[in-house]
Amino acid sequence: MKPIWIVDDDQSIRFVLEKALLRENLPTRSFTNPQEVLSALGEGPDSEGPQVLVSDIRMPGGSGLELLEKVKERLPGLPVIIMTAFSDLDSAVSAFQGGAFEYLPKPFDLTKAVELIHRAVDESQREEVAQEAMAAAPEMLGQAPAMQDVFRAIGRLSQSNVTVLITGESGSGKELVARALHKHSPRSGGPFVAINTAAIPKDLLESELFGHERGAFTGAQTMRRGRFEQAEGGTLFLDEIGDMPFDLQTRLLRVLSDGHFYRVGGHSSVKANVRVIAATHQNLEQRVREGGFREDLFHRLNVIRLRLPALRERREDVPMLTRYFLQQSARQLGVEPKRISDAALQLLCRFDFPGNVRQLENVCHWLTVMAPAQVIDVKDLPPEVLGGVGVPAPPVAPATAASAPSVEAAMASVPPVAAQGSPVDAAAQVTWAGGEPGGSANGSSESAPAGVWPLSGLPAAWDAGLQAEARSLLESGRTDVWDTLTQRFETTLIQTALAYTRGRRIEAAQKLGIGRNTITRKIQELHLE
Repeated sequence: MKPIWIVDDDQSIRFVLEKALLRENLPTRSFTNPQEVLSALGEGPDSEGPQVLVSDIRMPGGSGLELLEKVKERLPGLPVIIMTAFSDLDSAVSAFQGGAFEYLPKPFDLTKAVELIHRAVDESQREEVAQEAMAAAPEMLGQAPAMQDVFRAIGRLSQSNVTVLITGESGSGKELVARALHKHSPRSGGPFVAINTAAIPKDLLESELFGHERGAFTGAQTMRRGRFEQAEGGTLFLDEIGDMPFDLQTRLLRVLSDGHFYRVGGHSSVKANVRVIAATHQNLEQRVREGGFREDLFHRLNVIRLRLPALRERREDVPMLTRYFLQQSARQLGVEPKRISDAALQLLCRFDFPGNVRQLENVCHWLTVMAPAQVIDVKDLPPEVLGGVGVPAPPVAPATAASAPSVEAAMASVPPVAAQGSPVDAAAQVTWAGGEPGGSANGSSESAPAGVWPLSGLPAAWDAGLQAEARSLLESGRTDVWDTLTQRFETTLIQTALAYTRGRRIEAAQKLGIGRNTITRKIQELHLE
């Protein structure tokens, strides 16, 4: 791992942080002023930069805020922690506006300082992995298996001029797929022309598609080329083809059949050298049965059909798309890209996104403008996300005492509620060593899996299980019931906290609300080493 850079003119501050981070196996490198840091950053492309930068705000030879600005120009993804005295808190607010990860008020608690640096290291490592993934696949729309099928189809069609029909819900990215088909086709050197047939009034759509001659109707003072002519030698993308008026469908069928058309008011045919790609969110077979879409046109368009999955069908793509859209929104607004916490990302992954990728893009733009801090947390998410989580995350193996489940989702504002028969989120499970609960979370008579209780039924199930366990031990005549149950409870609680903090005892103690000496003593007493 790269070192933590510490910038402070106070030798005692540098010494204390160096020793504390060394105990946590975190390498460090110290500087006394901003100029030394900038010189170290310019040592060459192969020089090892920092994993995290911790800087004082007031130093001889430069300000920490000025250093923050210059560092962010070179390393925009680097987490920077600004140390500041209480009298400098106004400056700390400015630090956030400049893209600081967090500020650390002086005098600081060493345990909290180390915990904050750990958080920054985790964030830095996650961003590095995310950036590498995005750089490796800049044109990818997603990595889910359903999207891989789409990519394979695009590859197979790369040397073809065949007509393609793209189906999928609104906002799922049908035009992006159409552009990809054009880009990787023999017609890539020609124009790509798109038209939304549902967005243009019926009276104007014919002229938009086929053009018109001068004097063809009132206001037609000059000859106008339509979209078919504009796309000559390239690709014409007809979006929302299911909404095309019935009489225009006949004219489109003629173009697809013999490759010729007439401008509105024209008497000579025009040859169309165009590849047509159509898209719709509607069920065209149903439209044909209802008489709203010509069956012969449907078969003419439906030569190759690509179905684009909804975002809820490829939830594993949400983290990558979220980070991409946050970067994109930041570039558009000219601000520092915001980062998103794991808990907030998990909540986004569980949201259904009825508006699909377009809705996720809008959410990321909203977060870039409205989220108050540089790191987006659960409480910063828009109301429709916080109130619209309706499905569990992908299922995982039930938790055991040796590997406690993640509790991040349980701490979120909107915990998941598992429906009967659906897989239960690992974050919504609690392991109980006493055996099977008496019933499922939704009150049905069917038993839940052994040792796993959904959180939605936790209070009643916890009481019932604890009472049953205590009664069984009391009836056995044992006199160590208190110690037995207390040790079992403490063991599960500490193991869960350590799993959540990835083994960091100080952070686990803080999360549990106990002292670090207490958790160390309990680990020894319970033989959890």
